[in-house]
Amino acid sequence: MGRRHYSKQSKKDRIIANMAIRVTQVRVLDSQGSQIGVMSTAEALDQARQQNKDLVLITQQTTPPVVKIIELSKHKYWLQQKQAEQRKSARQQEIKGVRLTPFIDEADLQTRLRQIKRFLEEGDKVRVEVDFRRGRQRTKKEFGFKNFERIIEETREFAEVEIEPKSIGTKVMMQLRPTKK
Repeated sequence: MGRRHYSKQSKKDRIIANMAIRVTQVRVLDSQGSQIGVMSTAEALDQARQQNKDLVLITQQTTPPVVKIIELSKHKYWLQQKQAEQRKSARQQEIKGVRLTPFIDEADLQTRLRQIKRFLEEGDKVRVEVDFRRGRQRTKKEFGFKNFERIIEETREFAEVEIEPKSIGTKVMMQLRPTKK
């Protein structure tokens, strides 16, 4: 049984260029993306060699497949930039949760505030909740709203209120989102 050699690149990320293009006819583009025309692969390779460039397969899904006459290093750089842009745009904002108690101690509130500020600086949304489950806490919801006012005031310079403080069952919640810089 023969050994299989696996490359680090997946099949779809592999760049097919020059002699590795195994089709008879191709649609050729120049380095600016303008169409040159449909020709045999041998003719396209000759044109690429005359310009001291490579023939790179862009897409195999069309008939005939599309190739581009470009320097291989420029094509790789362009692909890296495209992938970086996709990763950047794909990063979704997470919603981080912070829970408080109605009668939270000052030191604990400062800790939660630091945590909220860190989440907002990282670009995440923050949902702040105060739970009024136990006994007399239910009758003292104004303490939760006072804590929210304080949090809003402390984070005003780099966050805005996305969802105003509101009561939902035994909880009072609000949501902050980072402001664009």
